[in-house]
Amino acid sequence: MLIDTHAHVNFNAFKNDGEEVIKRALADNVWLVNVGSQYSTSARAVKIAQQRERGVYAAIGMHPIHLGSEKFQTSVDKNEEVEFETREEEFSREKYEALISHPKTVAVGEIGLDYYHNISNKEQQKKLFLEQINLAAEHQKPIIVHCRDAHNDVLEILEEKQKEYGNRLRGVVHSFSGRLAQAERYVKLGFYLGFNGIITFARDYDKVISNVDLGNLLTETDCPYLTPVPFRGKRNEPLYVKYVVEKLAEIKNLPVEKISEATFENARELFNI
Repeated sequence: MLIDTHAHVNFNAFKNDGEEVIKRALADNVWLVNVGSQYSTSARAVKIAQQRERGVYAAIGMHPIHLGSEKFQTSVDKNEEVEFETREEEFSREKYEALISHPKTVAVGEIGLDYYHNISNKEQQKKLFLEQINLAAEHQKPIIVHCRDAHNDVLEILEEKQKEYGNRLRGVVHSFSGRLAQAERYVKLGFYLGFNGIITFARDYDKVISNVDLGNLLTETDCPYLTPVPFRGKRNEPLYVKYVVEKLAEIKNLPVEKISEATFENARELFNI
């Protein structure tokens, strides 16, 4: 069994064939967590999860880029240019409370700080992050953390909030992009590190992967983005998490089966599935 702990089959990129994409994953023994980035995609993640008894789950949350309405363009590499437009949203505790109460909702995310796309609203981002950390801890759910160019502030917030919540504050740093020293601070907090297709075409994370215990790693795709080799240039999907597992096995010099078994159990423990 494999698991994609960070998928977006609830996004418009899959509006025409999302059901087929999920069927392909499940047929190949790949489970998935669809992750929301605003209320609409969070609600859609829950709706999709409701349709199956097991194997498909939801995370609900408001991404910091939805604090405003903007158009973004990001270049991953020569094979991937990402363009998207955000709609401004005001965080509604009441609306997200309703979503988190659903039994197939396993986490609050993706939430966090993004100083890559916007550094003019840092305090607003921190406030939103804290509100959602509180929501998760009060409902005893883990968090899925988005962090771009903001590890120091994310770590400071998590370390401070753990004094308040103890082991009720737990989660994963999605698409981990920090240094080894930062990775070690997250691990000390009891957090997992999520890795996706980036590791199949960039060597930036080999040192972290090599030095962090397998018990602290999770696999993800971030589909439809960050497609792994050998499918660079095409839309990503949960089925391709197998290539992330294979790369982790190569970097850590361990059998693929050991990686798949450990990361699957890590996800089951974190998300209580």
